[in-house]
Amino acid sequence: MEITPAWKERFKKFFLNNKFVIFLLVLLLIGLNILVLTKISYIFTPVIVLLKTIILPVILSGVLYYLLNPLVDVLERNKVKRVYSIIVLFLLIIGIIAIVITSVIPVIRDQIQGLIQNVPAYTEQVKQQFERLIGSNFVNQFQNTIQIDPSELASKASEKLSGFINNAWTGVGSFLGVITETVLAIATVPFILFYLLKDGHKLPHWILKMLPPMLRKETDRIMTEMNHQVSSYIRGQIIVSFCIGVLLYIGYLIIGLDYSLTLAVIASFTSVVPYLGPAIAITPALIVALVTSPVMLLKMVIVWTVVQLIEGKFISPQIMGKSLRVHPITIIFVILTAGNLFGVVGIVLAVPGYAVLKVIVTHLFSFFQKRSHLYEADKLK
Repeated sequence: MEITPAWKERFKKFFLNNKFVIFLLVLLLIGLNILVLTKISYIFTPVIVLLKTIILPVILSGVLYYLLNPLVDVLERNKVKRVYSIIVLFLLIIGIIAIVITSVIPVIRDQIQGLIQNVPAYTEQVKQQFERLIGSNFVNQFQNTIQIDPSELASKASEKLSGFINNAWTGVGSFLGVITETVLAIATVPFILFYLLKDGHKLPHWILKMLPPMLRKETDRIMTEMNHQVSSYIRGQIIVSFCIGVLLYIGYLIIGLDYSLTLAVIASFTSVVPYLGPAIAITPALIVALVTSPVMLLKMVIVWTVVQLIEGKFISPQIMGKSLRVHPITIIFVILTAGNLFGVVGIVLAVPGYAVLKVIVTHLFSFFQKRSHLYEADKLK
Protein backbone atom coordinates (compact mmCIF):
# COMPACT_ATOMS: atom_id res chain seq x y z
CA MET A 1 0.00 0.00 0.00
CA GLU A 2 1.44 3.32 -1.04
CA ILE A 3 1.70 6.01 1.62
CA THR A 4 0.00 9.13 0.32
CA PRO A 5 0.94 12.68 1.32
CA ALA A 6 -2.35 12.90 3.24
CA TRP A 7 -1.32 9.97 5.46
CA LYS A 8 2.08 11.57 6.01
CA GLU A 9 0.40 14.80 7.14
CA ARG A 10 -1.88 12.89 9.52
CA PHE A 11 1.06 10.95 10.97
CA LYS A 12 3.04 14.15 11.44
CA LYS A 13 0.06 15.94 12.98
CA PHE A 14 -1.01 13.25 15.45
CA PHE A 15 2.42 11.88 16.41
CA LEU A 16 5.37 14.11 15.61
CA ASN A 17 3.58 17.35 16.54
CA ASN A 18 1.74 15.86 19.50
CA LYS A 19 3.22 17.07 22.80
CA PHE A 20 1.87 14.12 24.76
CA VAL A 21 3.37 11.59 22.35
CA ILE A 22 6.75 13.34 22.42
CA PHE A 23 6.59 13.37 26.22
CA LEU A 24 5.89 9.63 26.30
CA LEU A 25 8.78 8.97 23.93
CA VAL A 26 11.15 10.95 26.14
CA LEU A 27 9.97 8.99 29.19
CA LEU A 28 10.43 5.74 27.28
CA LEU A 29 14.02 6.63 26.36
CA ILE A 30 14.80 7.61 29.96
CA GLY A 31 13.30 4.34 31.21
CA LEU A 32 15.33 2.29 28.72
CA ASN A 33 18.53 4.04 29.80
CA ILE A 34 17.76 3.34 33.47
CA LEU A 35 16.99 -0.32 32.67
CA VAL A 36 20.28 -0.76 30.80
CA LEU A 37 22.27 0.90 33.59
CA THR A 38 20.70 -1.36 36.24
CA LYS A 39 21.69 -4.44 34.24
CA ILE A 40 25.34 -3.37 34.06
CA SER A 41 25.58 -1.68 37.47
CA TYR A 42 28.56 -3.86 38.46
CA ILE A 43 30.86 -1.90 36.16
CA PHE A 44 30.24 1.19 38.31
CA THR A 45 31.46 -0.47 41.54
CA PRO A 46 35.01 1.00 41.35
CA VAL A 47 33.53 4.44 40.73
CA ILE A 48 31.21 4.08 43.75
CA VAL A 49 34.12 3.00 45.96
CA LEU A 50 36.18 5.95 44.73
CA LEU A 51 33.33 8.38 45.44
CA LYS A 52 32.80 6.97 48.94
CA THR A 53 36.51 7.38 49.64
CA ILE A 54 36.88 10.97 48.47
CA ILE A 55 33.44 12.43 49.22
CA LEU A 56 34.13 13.47 52.85
CA PRO A 57 37.47 15.25 52.28
CA VAL A 58 36.12 16.86 49.11
CA ILE A 59 33.02 18.14 50.95
CA LEU A 60 35.06 19.52 53.85
CA SER A 61 37.57 21.09 51.49
CA GLY A 62 34.77 22.57 49.38
CA VAL A 63 33.10 24.18 52.38
CA LEU A 64 36.40 25.69 53.55
CA TYR A 65 37.16 26.77 49.98
CA TYR A 66 33.95 28.80 49.73
CA LEU A 67 34.69 30.38 53.11
CA LEU A 68 38.34 31.27 52.46
CA ASN A 69 38.44 31.95 48.74
CA PRO A 70 36.97 35.51 49.02
CA LEU A 71 39.76 36.40 51.47
CA VAL A 72 42.39 35.01 49.10
CA ASP A 73 40.88 37.00 46.23
CA VAL A 74 40.95 40.20 48.29
CA LEU A 75 44.62 39.68 49.19
CA GLU A 76 45.45 38.89 45.58
CA ARG A 77 43.79 42.11 44.42
CA ASN A 78 46.00 43.95 46.92
CA LYS A 79 49.14 42.74 45.15
CA VAL A 80 49.78 39.75 47.44
CA LYS A 81 50.65 36.57 45.57
CA ARG A 82 48.01 33.88 45.80
CA VAL A 83 50.37 31.29 47.30
CA TYR A 84 51.52 33.71 50.01
CA SER A 85 47.88 34.61 50.77
CA ILE A 86 47.02 30.94 51.24
CA ILE A 87 50.01 30.39 53.53
CA VAL A 88 49.03 33.41 55.65
CA LEU A 89 45.45 32.14 55.94
CA PHE A 90 46.66 28.68 56.92
CA LEU A 91 48.86 30.18 59.65
CA LEU A 92 45.90 32.24 60.93
CA ILE A 93 43.68 29.13 60.98
CA ILE A 94 46.34 27.18 62.89
CA GLY A 95 46.56 30.03 65.42
CA ILE A 96 42.76 30.16 65.84
CA ILE A 97 42.61 26.39 66.30
CA ALA A 98 45.38 26.57 68.91
CA ILE A 99 43.50 29.30 70.81
CA VAL A 100 40.26 27.29 70.70
CA ILE A 101 42.02 24.14 71.89
CA THR A 102 43.74 25.90 74.78
CA SER A 103 40.83 28.10 75.96
CA VAL A 104 37.43 26.87 74.76
CA ILE A 105 37.90 23.09 74.52
CA PRO A 106 38.79 22.62 78.23
CA VAL A 107 35.61 24.46 79.27
CA ILE A 108 33.47 22.33 76.94
CA ARG A 109 35.27 19.18 78.14
CA ASP A 110 34.59 20.02 81.79
CA GLN A 111 30.94 20.76 81.06
CA ILE A 112 30.51 17.52 79.11
CA GLN A 113 32.15 15.55 81.94
CA GLY A 114 29.87 17.24 84.45
CA LEU A 115 26.85 16.50 82.27
CA ILE A 116 27.83 12.83 82.02
CA GLN A 117 28.41 12.61 85.78
CA ASN A 118 24.98 14.14 86.45
CA VAL A 119 23.14 11.84 84.05
CA PRO A 120 22.21 9.38 86.89
CA ALA A 121 20.85 12.25 88.99
CA TYR A 122 18.93 13.64 86.01
CA THR A 123 17.56 10.17 85.30
CA GLU A 124 16.41 9.80 88.90
CA GLN A 125 14.71 13.19 88.83
CA VAL A 126 12.93 12.37 85.59
CA LYS A 127 11.90 9.02 87.07
CA GLN A 128 10.47 10.68 90.19
CA GLN A 129 8.56 13.23 88.13
CA PHE A 130 7.25 10.44 85.93
CA GLU A 131 6.12 8.46 88.98
CA ARG A 132 4.35 11.52 90.38
CA LEU A 133 2.68 12.01 87.02
CA ILE A 134 1.63 8.34 86.88
CA GLY A 135 0.13 8.60 90.36
CA SER A 136 -2.05 11.61 89.56
CA ASN A 137 -5.82 11.17 89.26
CA PHE A 138 -5.96 12.70 85.80
CA VAL A 139 -3.38 10.27 84.40
CA ASN A 140 -5.10 7.32 86.08
CA GLN A 141 -8.37 8.28 84.44
CA PHE A 142 -6.60 8.71 81.11
CA GLN A 143 -4.99 5.26 81.45
CA ASN A 144 -8.33 3.64 82.21
CA THR A 145 -9.85 5.36 79.19
CA ILE A 146 -7.22 4.26 76.68
CA GLN A 147 -6.45 1.00 78.56
CA ILE A 148 -2.64 1.30 78.73
CA ASP A 149 -0.61 -0.50 81.39
CA PRO A 150 2.49 1.51 82.44
CA SER A 151 4.32 -1.62 83.64
CA GLU A 152 3.83 -3.22 80.23
CA LEU A 153 5.11 -0.09 78.53
CA ALA A 154 8.15 -0.08 80.84
CA SER A 155 8.95 -3.72 80.09
CA LYS A 156 8.69 -3.10 76.35
CA ALA A 157 10.90 -0.05 76.65
CA SER A 158 13.44 -2.11 78.63
CA GLU A 159 13.47 -4.78 75.90
CA LYS A 160 13.96 -2.15 73.22
CA LEU A 161 16.77 -0.55 75.21
CA SER A 162 18.59 -3.86 75.75
CA GLY A 163 18.28 -4.69 72.07
CA PHE A 164 19.63 -1.25 71.19
CA ILE A 165 22.62 -1.74 73.52
CA ASN A 166 23.37 -5.16 72.02
CA ASN A 167 23.24 -3.73 68.52
CA ALA A 168 25.46 -0.87 69.64
CA TRP A 169 28.10 -3.30 70.92
CA THR A 170 28.02 -5.27 67.68
CA GLY A 171 28.45 -2.04 65.78
CA VAL A 172 31.53 -0.88 67.69
CA GLY A 173 33.85 -2.36 65.05
CA SER A 174 32.14 -0.56 62.19
CA PHE A 175 32.06 2.64 64.28
CA LEU A 176 35.82 2.47 64.82
CA GLY A 177 36.23 1.93 61.08
CA VAL A 178 34.19 5.06 60.40
CA ILE A 179 36.27 7.01 62.92
CA THR A 180 39.48 5.88 61.19
CA GLU A 181 38.15 6.88 57.77
CA THR A 182 37.05 10.26 59.15
CA VAL A 183 40.47 10.97 60.70
CA LEU A 184 42.23 10.07 57.45
CA ALA A 185 39.80 12.24 55.47
CA ILE A 186 40.37 15.23 57.77
CA ALA A 187 44.14 14.72 57.49
CA THR A 188 43.94 15.10 53.70
CA VAL A 189 41.75 18.22 53.83
CA PRO A 190 44.62 20.78 54.15
CA PHE A 191 46.35 19.43 51.03
CA ILE A 192 43.14 19.39 48.94
CA LEU A 193 42.20 22.84 50.25
CA PHE A 194 45.60 24.30 49.37
CA TYR A 195 45.37 23.24 45.73
CA LEU A 196 41.69 24.28 45.53
CA LEU A 197 42.56 27.77 46.73
CA LYS A 198 45.60 27.91 44.46
CA ASP A 199 44.08 26.58 41.22
CA GLY A 200 40.34 26.27 41.87
CA HIS A 201 39.49 29.44 39.96
CA LYS A 202 41.03 27.86 36.82
CA LEU A 203 38.75 24.80 36.93
CA PRO A 204 35.77 26.36 35.06
CA HIS A 205 38.00 27.48 32.20
CA TRP A 206 39.53 24.00 31.98
CA ILE A 207 36.06 22.40 31.84
CA LEU A 208 34.88 24.83 29.17
CA LYS A 209 37.86 24.04 26.96
CA MET A 210 36.81 20.39 26.91
CA LEU A 211 33.33 21.23 25.59
CA PRO A 212 32.30 22.06 22.00
CA PRO A 213 32.30 25.83 21.32
CA MET A 214 28.51 25.97 20.85
CA LEU A 215 27.95 24.66 24.40
CA ARG A 216 30.50 26.79 26.22
CA LYS A 217 28.42 29.93 26.72
CA GLU A 218 25.41 28.15 28.21
CA THR A 219 27.63 25.87 30.32
CA ASP A 220 29.48 28.88 31.68
CA ARG A 221 26.17 30.44 32.71
CA ILE A 222 25.10 27.21 34.44
CA MET A 223 28.39 26.84 36.33
CA THR A 224 28.35 30.51 37.36
CA GLU A 225 24.82 30.22 38.72
CA MET A 226 25.60 26.93 40.48
CA ASN A 227 28.68 28.45 42.08
CA HIS A 228 26.67 31.46 43.25
CA GLN A 229 23.93 29.27 44.75
CA VAL A 230 26.32 26.97 46.61
CA SER A 231 28.66 29.71 47.84
CA SER A 232 25.77 31.90 49.05
CA TYR A 233 24.20 29.00 50.92
CA ILE A 234 27.38 27.71 52.57
CA ARG A 235 28.67 31.10 53.69
CA GLY A 236 25.25 32.31 54.77
CA GLN A 237 24.28 29.16 56.66
CA ILE A 238 27.56 29.00 58.57
CA ILE A 239 27.34 32.68 59.54
CA VAL A 240 23.71 32.22 60.64
CA SER A 241 24.63 29.13 62.68
CA PHE A 242 27.47 31.00 64.38
CA CYS A 243 25.14 33.90 65.24
CA ILE A 244 22.57 31.48 66.70
CA GLY A 245 25.24 29.86 68.87
CA VAL A 246 26.47 33.23 70.18
CA LEU A 247 22.95 34.51 70.92
CA LEU A 248 21.97 31.29 72.70
CA TYR A 249 25.17 31.34 74.76
CA ILE A 250 24.44 34.90 75.87
CA GLY A 251 20.84 34.01 76.66
CA TYR A 252 21.79 30.87 78.59
CA LEU A 253 24.34 32.88 80.63
CA ILE A 254 21.69 35.49 81.46
CA ILE A 255 19.19 32.92 82.76
CA GLY A 256 21.94 30.85 84.46
CA LEU A 257 21.37 27.59 82.58
CA ASP A 258 23.92 24.87 83.33
CA TYR A 259 26.30 23.74 80.58
CA SER A 260 25.48 26.88 78.60
CA LEU A 261 28.59 26.79 76.38
CA THR A 262 28.18 23.10 75.46
CA LEU A 263 24.47 23.53 74.68
CA ALA A 264 25.18 26.65 72.58
CA VAL A 265 27.92 24.83 70.61
CA ILE A 266 25.55 21.91 69.95
CA ALA A 267 22.88 24.34 68.75
CA SER A 268 25.38 26.13 66.52
CA PHE A 269 26.49 22.90 64.80
CA THR A 270 23.01 21.47 64.35
CA SER A 271 21.65 24.78 63.00
CA VAL A 272 23.66 24.15 59.83
CA VAL A 273 20.68 21.99 58.82
CA PRO A 274 17.79 24.44 58.21
CA TYR A 275 14.43 23.99 60.01
CA LEU A 276 15.22 20.52 61.39
CA GLY A 277 18.52 21.47 63.03
CA PRO A 278 17.04 23.88 65.63
CA ALA A 279 14.41 21.29 66.56
CA ILE A 280 17.19 18.79 67.27
CA ALA A 281 19.33 21.33 69.13
CA ILE A 282 16.59 22.32 71.59
CA THR A 283 16.23 18.77 72.97
CA PRO A 284 19.31 18.66 75.27
CA ALA A 285 18.60 22.20 76.47
CA LEU A 286 15.01 21.21 77.29
CA ILE A 287 16.22 18.20 79.31
CA VAL A 288 18.74 20.22 81.32
CA ALA A 289 16.21 22.99 81.99
CA LEU A 290 13.47 20.50 82.89
CA VAL A 291 15.53 18.73 85.56
CA THR A 292 16.69 22.08 86.94
CA SER A 293 13.28 23.62 87.64
CA PRO A 294 10.00 24.52 85.90
CA VAL A 295 10.98 28.20 86.08
CA MET A 296 14.27 27.45 84.29
CA LEU A 297 12.35 25.55 81.63
CA LEU A 298 10.13 28.59 81.06
CA LYS A 299 13.19 30.88 80.88
CA MET A 300 14.92 28.56 78.40
CA VAL A 301 11.85 28.46 76.15
CA ILE A 302 11.68 32.27 76.21
CA VAL A 303 15.37 32.58 75.30
CA TRP A 304 15.01 30.05 72.49
CA THR A 305 11.90 31.80 71.13
CA VAL A 306 13.59 35.22 71.18
CA VAL A 307 16.70 33.86 69.42
CA GLN A 308 14.59 32.14 66.75
CA LEU A 309 12.63 35.36 66.17
CA ILE A 310 15.84 37.39 65.84
CA GLU A 311 17.29 34.79 63.46
CA GLY A 312 14.14 34.54 61.35
CA LYS A 313 13.31 38.24 61.15
CA PHE A 314 16.72 39.92 61.07
CA ILE A 315 19.75 37.63 60.68
CA SER A 316 18.67 35.20 57.94
CA PRO A 317 16.98 37.83 55.70
CA GLN A 318 20.10 40.01 55.82
CA ILE A 319 22.66 37.23 55.33
CA MET A 320 20.84 34.58 53.29
CA GLY A 321 18.43 36.85 51.44
CA LYS A 322 16.44 35.05 48.77
CA SER A 323 19.37 33.45 46.99
CA LEU A 324 17.97 29.91 46.98
CA ARG A 325 14.32 30.77 46.27
CA VAL A 326 13.17 27.42 47.66
CA HIS A 327 9.93 27.03 49.61
CA PRO A 328 10.41 25.94 53.26
CA ILE A 329 8.13 22.91 52.79
CA THR A 330 10.25 21.83 49.82
CA ILE A 331 13.41 22.18 51.93
CA ILE A 332 11.95 19.99 54.70
CA PHE A 333 10.90 17.28 52.22
CA VAL A 334 14.31 17.40 50.51
CA ILE A 335 16.16 17.07 53.84
CA LEU A 336 14.00 14.13 54.98
CA THR A 337 14.38 12.33 51.65
CA ALA A 338 18.14 12.91 51.45
CA GLY A 339 18.53 11.75 55.05
CA ASN A 340 16.74 8.47 54.32
CA LEU A 341 18.83 7.92 51.19
CA PHE A 342 22.31 9.04 52.27
CA GLY A 343 22.22 9.46 56.07
CA VAL A 344 23.93 12.38 57.82
CA VAL A 345 25.84 13.39 54.68
CA GLY A 346 22.57 13.60 52.79
CA ILE A 347 21.02 15.82 55.47
CA VAL A 348 23.95 18.25 55.35
CA LEU A 349 24.15 18.35 51.55
CA ALA A 350 20.40 18.21 50.84
CA VAL A 351 19.73 21.92 50.34
CA PRO A 352 22.85 22.89 48.31
CA GLY A 353 22.47 19.69 46.28
CA TYR A 354 18.86 20.55 45.54
CA ALA A 355 19.85 24.10 44.57
CA VAL A 356 22.47 22.79 42.11
CA LEU A 357 20.03 20.23 40.68
CA LYS A 358 17.39 22.92 40.32
CA VAL A 359 19.78 25.11 38.29
CA ILE A 360 20.71 22.20 35.98
CA VAL A 361 17.10 21.07 35.46
CA THR A 362 15.92 24.66 34.85
CA HIS A 363 18.54 25.25 32.15
CA LEU A 364 17.94 21.84 30.55
CA PHE A 365 14.21 22.53 30.40
CA SER A 366 14.86 25.97 28.88
CA PHE A 367 17.13 24.31 26.30
CA PHE A 368 14.41 21.73 25.55
CA GLN A 369 11.84 24.51 25.13
CA LYS A 370 13.97 26.32 22.56
CA ARG A 371 14.96 23.21 20.60
CA SER A 372 11.66 21.32 20.56
CA HIS A 373 9.38 24.25 19.55
CA LEU A 374 6.65 22.52 21.58
CA TYR A 375 5.98 25.53 23.79
CA GLU A 376 5.69 28.24 21.15
CA ALA A 377 1.90 28.36 21.64
CA ASP A 378 2.47 29.55 25.23
CA LYS A 379 4.45 32.54 23.97
CA LEU A 380 1.60 33.61 21.70
CA LYS A 381 -0.91 33.83 24.56
